[in-house]
Amino acid sequence: MAHAAYLNLGSDELHKRARAAVAGLADCRACPRDCQVNRLEDKWAACKTGRYAVVSSCFPHFGEENPLRGWNGSGTIFFSHCNLRCVFCQNYDISQGVKPGPARPGSPAQELAAMMLSLQQLGCHNINFVTPEHVVPQVLEALALAADAGLELPIVYNTSAYDAMESLELLDGIIDIYMPDFKFWSRQASATYLKAEDYPDAARTAIAEMQRQVGALQIDAQGVARRGVLLRHLVMPGHLDETQAILEWIARELGTDTYINLMNQYRPAGRVCAEHYPEINRLPTAAEFNHAVEIAVDLGLTRLDERRVDLRLLRKLRPD
Repeated sequence: MAHAAYLNLGSDELHKRARAAVAGLADCRACPRDCQVNRLEDKWAACKTGRYAVVSSCFPHFGEENPLRGWNGSGTIFFSHCNLRCVFCQNYDISQGVKPGPARPGSPAQELAAMMLSLQQLGCHNINFVTPEHVVPQVLEALALAADAGLELPIVYNTSAYDAMESLELLDGIIDIYMPDFKFWSRQASATYLKAEDYPDAARTAIAEMQRQVGALQIDAQGVARRGVLLRHLVMPGHLDETQAILEWIARELGTDTYINLMNQYRPAGRVCAEHYPEINRLPTAAEFNHAVEIAVDLGLTRLDERRVDLRLLRKLRPD
């Protein structure tokens, strides 16, 4: 079993950070929305989440990238109420459609800790927090308890990259693998499709900090990720200009050793239909996705996750 980063900090430091993070819920700035509501009193704003995190699902996930899922799966804990409003979200019912309140009670720290320990017992390679941007305090609170009870698995922070620096500073030395999704480069596209005009600035700042903390992705001899950044980008129909700008930034600012999953599974979902957002009411073409791969390789970004890439194209562009 890999030695998780948070074990190096020790119990006292983990609990100290958890207390500081939870205290911040009184004037919440856990994510870039900066709602400043008192979540300790179970009030909420953009994230629809009060004192306790709401968990949608908890299971060994075999659909993640190969370095994460290995052979026993990635121990996924999926939080509801995402802090973005992606109009095309494929998990719309979980991220935006779930109503807050007594019908969906949150999970106290002890319950969240028990989930982590159960995933470890099942043999998962890591604990994978999905959409945790708005519940970093609750995650830290539970992680401190889980570590005291014997949790040793590496932590994956699976995020849209709409993260606050305040939260990332608390996570420094705790997270082993950051998995941000850089969605859009321009403020206009972000305002239209994510309902967050400041997303690109927040994402660039957050991803650069993640890179500073853990560096490029490290994969062991068995093919399992141990530490570093695994960056995702969903190729959108008609938006290769956004893809190009993002990939250019990655090559320039993060380095060509960045491990990237260029994803081609976009499909119209959420609020996208013929009447609303018709320009993205289609699948990306094979030519569009292959062009995205060509852009990456031309920039020297050759650590591409190969599950969704045509290997014949990749070999042509990147001869062995």
